[in-house]
Amino acid sequence: MKRTVNIWHGLDKITILIFLLMVTVGWLNIYAAVYNEEHTRILDISQRYGKQFIWIIAAFVIAVFVIVIDNRFYYYFAYFIYGLLILLLILVLLFGREINGAKSWFEFGWLHLQPSEFAKFGTALALAAYLSSRKEDMKKIPVLLLASSIILLPALLIVVQPDMGSAAVFFVLFLVLFREGMSSYIFISGLLIMLLFFLSLILNNFFLIVSIIAVAFILVWFVTKKWKLCLSGLGIMAAFFALILILDHFVIKGLENDAVILISVFLSGFIYALYFYNKKAVAVFIIYLFLLGSLVFVNSVDYAYNRLLKPHQKERVEIMLGFKSDPHGTGYNVNQSIISIGSGGFTGKGYLQGTQTKYKFVPAQSTDFIFCTVGEEWGFVGSSVVIGLYVILLLRLIFLAERQRSGFSRIYGYGVVSIIFIHFFINTGMAIGLVPVIGIPLPFFSYGGSSLWGFTILLFVFLRLDASRTEYLI
Repeated sequence: MKRTVNIWHGLDKITILIFLLMVTVGWLNIYAAVYNEEHTRILDISQRYGKQFIWIIAAFVIAVFVIVIDNRFYYYFAYFIYGLLILLLILVLLFGREINGAKSWFEFGWLHLQPSEFAKFGTALALAAYLSSRKEDMKKIPVLLLASSIILLPALLIVVQPDMGSAAVFFVLFLVLFREGMSSYIFISGLLIMLLFFLSLILNNFFLIVSIIAVAFILVWFVTKKWKLCLSGLGIMAAFFALILILDHFVIKGLENDAVILISVFLSGFIYALYFYNKKAVAVFIIYLFLLGSLVFVNSVDYAYNRLLKPHQKERVEIMLGFKSDPHGTGYNVNQSIISIGSGGFTGKGYLQGTQTKYKFVPAQSTDFIFCTVGEEWGFVGSSVVIGLYVILLLRLIFLAERQRSGFSRIYGYGVVSIIFIHFFINTGMAIGLVPVIGIPLPFFSYGGSSLWGFTILLFVFLRLDASRTEYLI
């Protein structure tokens, strides 16, 4: 059904105002972060702050262009846009320029473009188009697998670059699946996987495995209230454990205790298969699968951690977890960022008065660590204002998403919220040492054309859809 509306009148002015405030404040902070006394003009295009001004003007033009396009375009061409951006992610692996160890950029003279920044909005569009046409089927495995593939394909291509930070952002879109009806069991399983990963790094593997088995048996008792069942299960597992140890001692000669336990649990499942079938003990079967899957995951973490992560990435995780202290090496950036933020005190040192900034103690201060400039020069008060802007923006976007009549617009809106939130959380978390340094920008603040343009498109496509929420029901 078509209704004629004035899209300019329908645009959400509060969100646009917050966007303008963020872009302006971000630009002023970039000026402070790379301030050069020999180039004091803020519009000097030989400096980063001058270039950022060009990116900002271009972002305004892009925003207007996004708004004037018919809102149906984003729905009907969602898959085409997604496919085009996937193609760009493939091409950048073949023809892109390598910067800081990652082949993530196209170079056109003085202009560098990073396809991964634009792939976020394309993935959110494709996911919204797919889910809005399958809203009754979210609990079906084929639908969930295809939706997951839409998210994981660009993430895997970005991992190959390799750019682990940008790839990690895509996983937040699973929150959208949960919002749209994905089973809470699957969502909780994902959270448990994350928890098990960090526990595998923190705790001794053997102790963690024994703890998981104990939890599984407690859950079985809680579900069935049968002590004999739990004791017989433990006895069967112990018997297999003893048998495998004997075989290892005389024949195999090389299995570790962790592997022996895993094999014992796996073989015990065959004995219990008859019980699962006869008693239709679905809950107990699920607990068994949880146990087996957890043990497989814990045993594979060591391999994944040592083979997939690069040495500097492992060091960052270990520093965050407190295993290492390297204030002059891998931990230098975070250490200096924390010093910079802490030195700002309550009200800050004043604009352009930051000593950490002036003497360039913090590398990447205009990009990944832009928030430390806020903390040093504006202090706790200024940092709270910036954080408050993000909180207001996110809450406003959630409000806009919930008022959509179109499932496509609502789902895309939650994709926007998720992407902006994870960037905000990780970037500020990096600056204060709460999360590992994975090198992702602060939305609308960090220096860079690709980042600013990507977030501008992401946001204004949603504002365009919201402006026409009563015009077309799609």
